[in-house]
Amino acid sequence: MTGRRFGHAYAPLGHRGRPPRARGPRPSAPDGRADLEREREIDVGELVRLEVADGVGTIRLDRPKMNALNTVVQEEIRAAAREASTRDDVRAVVVYGGEKVFAAGADIKEMADKGYAQMVARAADLQSALTAVARIPKPVVAAVTGYALGGGCELALCADIRVAGEGATLGQPEVLLGIIPGAGGTQRLTRLVGPARAKDIIFTGRFVPAQEALAIGLVNKVVPDDEVYDAALAWARQFASGPAVALRAAKEAIDRGLEVDLDTGLEIERIQFAALFTTDDQAAGMRSFIENGPGKATFSGR
Repeated sequence: MTGRRFGHAYAPLGHRGRPPRARGPRPSAPDGRADLEREREIDVGELVRLEVADGVGTIRLDRPKMNALNTVVQEEIRAAAREASTRDDVRAVVVYGGEKVFAAGADIKEMADKGYAQMVARAADLQSALTAVARIPKPVVAAVTGYALGGGCELALCADIRVAGEGATLGQPEVLLGIIPGAGGTQRLTRLVGPARAKDIIFTGRFVPAQEALAIGLVNKVVPDDEVYDAALAWARQFASGPAVALRAAKEAIDRGLEVDLDTGLEIERIQFAALFTTDDQAAGMRSFIENGPGKATFSGR
């Protein structure tokens, strides 16, 4: 397993001048998961890290006790998302807050005394930090344990799918603070569950338990709490040796298509579809289908 910790978004990776530290196998990671491979970690921050193993990158939030998304965490999420986007050894991504909590929202103490002039600029940074996760051009799954509220729910909404524990609780309770969601909740939640359900959740600020979240499409799968990360990892690992360029094209066609009218969306699809006929994976996939039948191709990711 390799790992990177992320500090300020504007500091270059490795800016502290320390070489990577090679570590042997550990009996378990801090969150209880087995770590069976050698780990190399470059420390450049303290609250978010990117762990890479077997083609999957895990963006791990680690700000006890509740993973509150203060400014530092937001910028570290942005940096981790950019790193995951560009690494060739990351084919899919898991966003994870640990065994007890995903993220319980923004840091209210940090925002309480801010005025309009300060927040109108900060809100753009907050939105773009989480949008960096949505823009990762690879399959992304949120592994939701405990609370995913406010900004935490908005972070989960940036993933392509969400796996939740039976005891997970999601919601957008910002109205109870006299504000509204500011990191994409009014837009991404509405696109996911529809305007009526989104309005109910946002207007009331109520908490949504895991089973209801599954029923309305807010999460894709509910598993026992102690199986959340493993279930999310299993979903991500199926893409570790998949056709990376085709997966990127599929994600872009779907996401960009949601932003435009049907005719424009179809044009996006047409261009992406035709462009894939220049890739090694298309040649390998079709050749394998003809010679060996479906589902047996070996892809290079090019």
